[in-house]
Amino acid sequence: MSDIEGVYEDLEADVSLEEFREAVEAKVEQMGGLADEETAAMLIAHEIGESEVGGIADIEPGMEEAKFIAKVISIGDVRTFERDGEDEDGRVVNVEVADETGSVRAAFWDEHAEAAIEELEEGQVLRIKGRPKEGFSGVEISVDEVEPDPDEEIDEVKVSDTHTVEDLSLGLSNVNLVGLVLDTDSVRTFDRDDGSEGKVSNLVLGDSTGRIRVTLWDEQADLATEIEPDTTVEVIDGYVKERDGNLELHVGNRGAVEEVDETVEYVPESTPIEAIEIGQTVDLAGVVRSADPKRTFDRDDGSEGQVRNIRVQDATDDIRVALWGDKADLDIGPGDEVALGDVEIQDGWQDDLEASAGWQSTITVLQSESAEGAGAAAADADDSSDENAGLSAFSGSGDDDGNEDEDEDEDAAETETDSSGDTSTDTDEPADGEEIEFTGVVVQAGDPVVLDDGETTMSVETHADVGLGEEVTARGIVRDGRLEANDVF
Repeated sequence: MSDIEGVYEDLEADVSLEEFREAVEAKVEQMGGLADEETAAMLIAHEIGESEVGGIADIEPGMEEAKFIAKVISIGDVRTFERDGEDEDGRVVNVEVADETGSVRAAFWDEHAEAAIEELEEGQVLRIKGRPKEGFSGVEISVDEVEPDPDEEIDEVKVSDTHTVEDLSLGLSNVNLVGLVLDTDSVRTFDRDDGSEGKVSNLVLGDSTGRIRVTLWDEQADLATEIEPDTTVEVIDGYVKERDGNLELHVGNRGAVEEVDETVEYVPESTPIEAIEIGQTVDLAGVVRSADPKRTFDRDDGSEGQVRNIRVQDATDDIRVALWGDKADLDIGPGDEVALGDVEIQDGWQDDLEASAGWQSTITVLQSESAEGAGAAAADADDSSDENAGLSAFSGSGDDDGNEDEDEDEDAAETETDSSGDTSTDTDEPADGEEIEFTGVVVQAGDPVVLDDGETTMSVETHADVGLGEEVTARGIVRDGRLEANDVF
């Protein structure tokens, strides 16, 4: 057995003995006789071992070379560009390839680009050798060598024109995805290094497999203000990136977001409130029991912020939720059924836990109390009605007209707040001089204190020291529509 064959036998790589011999001979010639065949064989074995990866997930930008097997998911168009100092234009084709560990964009240049268009097919399995680099949408491979492998199968990877949320993986591009708009965001501007102004906004989409945040750039950013929640849209030519450990779907100037006439089922999953712990980021769902007025405050940088507290209750417990920024402007009130996605559980008032809904959170009104008004009596009388109607209706399996609630919301009865902070409602008020006991959440901690029990608000005259969001009971005599409290506990 020769020295070359001995080294080859210990080599755990997918390369033939003939290819290995050729590489060793080239190495000996390259080193000008400074290495014999055995030494050259060991050097080649080391290089091969360094470049072989277990899967696409193992590829990193700092690697000199990577060899792997992957299936063709999509093939882009040929793009031409001018090279400095050369008469002939360059050509490139981006090909999306994937294995069971992930996906990556492979750039085929010049003669490889022409071959990719003429010979490659979606679903084909390739052996690829190339140089990893950091690309616009994550790691990319600049292909040096490629050949089809008809004997290899990657059954875990499915080729589809449209992705679902659970199909998405880091680095995936040319993504088409149909989803239900769960939440929208305002457009934000920023200055680029070249002095130009950029724009960015966000949507949150959901389908039957999950939900994902969609980041819209520049020309696409204004769509976030034009598309209403509960609309079905298709993302065209998006790409997947990672932010704070979570996948996001990005849409640049080459992509698009369009409304489509399709029914998409999205059923939110939630953690019971009694099971949450401080430090978690969780999904919650329940009914709004009370809603505080919005408050503004000055940040350290001089800008103005805003926050609004609501209390949400499910079958296990209730919790105060702080809605920050634009979320404080959401039209949410007592009786509304809501789904809260990606809220952070923090230490709140008097050591109670509270949920914080910031920019990364999703707030979706599943069913509005005002939208139910006209049919509430009929629904209560129907023994076959679903106790979880709010959640099931949002799944798309209910009425054919999924937008009916939007029109009814606009006709909902409005509460009016007078200059003293009182909120009038249509509920029966206690008689003047009547002694009552009222329990509610503090929605105004001033003079007077205002309590809200989820159905009724009550102004309370008291010297007791109470805080916003605190649940208290006041006992006393009603005078002129206010409760003169003798005891607050």
